Amino acid sequence: MQTPRTILLHLDSSARTPERIKLARQLADDFEAEVIGQPCLLTALVSYPFAIEGAAATIALMEDLDQEAIEKMRSTFRQLVGESERLRWAEPLADGPWGFARRALYTDLMILGQRDADDPAAVQLPADFVSSVLLESGRPALVLPYAGAIGPVGRNVLVAWKETREAARALSAALPWLQRARHVHGVCFGRATDAPLRSLQGYLRVHGVDITVHAGGPEGNDVGSHLLSMAADVGADLLVMGCYGHRRAREWVLGGASHTVLASMTLPVLLSH
Repeated sequence: MQTPRTILLHLDSSARTPERIKLARQLADDFEAEVIGQPCLLTALVSYPFAIEGAAATIALMEDLDQEAIEKMRSTFRQLVGESERLRWAEPLADGPWGFARRALYTDLMILGQRDADDPAAVQLPADFVSSVLLESGRPALVLPYAGAIGPVGRNVLVAWKETREAARALSAALPWLQRARHVHGVCFGRATDAPLRSLQGYLRVHGVDITVHAGGPEGNDVGSHLLSMAADVGADLLVMGCYGHRRAREWVLGGASHTVLASMTLPVLLSH
């Protein structure tokens, strides 16, 4: 992937939004990119459906709550952006979360946040917002965990490798970080990992990236947990992996490793479907 020039930053009222803005500003400077701060949330009428059948005054109150949330995002965004001309505010989408994936089609990279069910702002988005945006848009996303400090991203990178199109797309999206990283590790799970890991080394060598490879052992249901454990062991500040899933009924359902990592992530993760 070429260096990202357009970055779509998701804004909401969650406690971690400032961390996403700070990282977006850093990436804008690092990659000389343009960042679009896109507010995106469900209307309060969806979060409190009883209001739809209530009095006009109650509905007006819900609309005021929506506007209050938007103004909070705008104030936080402007405060943290400062004088930077690389980041700009976009008006809220008329169709909220459902329009975000469509907007993402016109960007090189998304910056999203892991869902924190304990954050009161969690009701502002569908529970599967991150996974649905990833799977519907097909664009790579840098997803930040909802806990822990976020320092510089991409100095020490762990690549979860698998011979699939999803992993290949994630690897391609990660190249701008891999080429700048001090250390790059790669891990592959399964019975026959020697050949894929050698091929991975050869591919990255052409791009000027040296990678230390590891055989992860048998591929089981706990691959996601093993990835997070290994990321801690090697001191990674970025995990790169493919995102696997499909639509079932009315929701997006993730594969085992993808689901585990998104639910329990302890470091930023670069994902691509």
